[in-house]
Amino acid sequence: MNEDYDLAIDHDKPYEIAAFAKKHGLTLRAAELILFAYSPSRAACDTAATAFLTAVAAQAKRQSAR
Repeated sequence: MNEDYDLAIDHDKPYEIAAFAKKHGLTLRAAELILFAYSPSRAACDTAATAFLTAVAAQAKRQSAR
């Protein structure tokens, strides 16, 4: 068995910007701003990313309705 292989995620460690951006489909800049505002809580960062993406989608919908 490979001792370096660890299935557990350390929920106390902040996200890395690139990993967080990839997980939520964010630009690196958007991920960076969310992490700056809500780190180190992974739960708060995930919630903020979802809220951000929802707001962006709503704005795009409003723009296309014009």
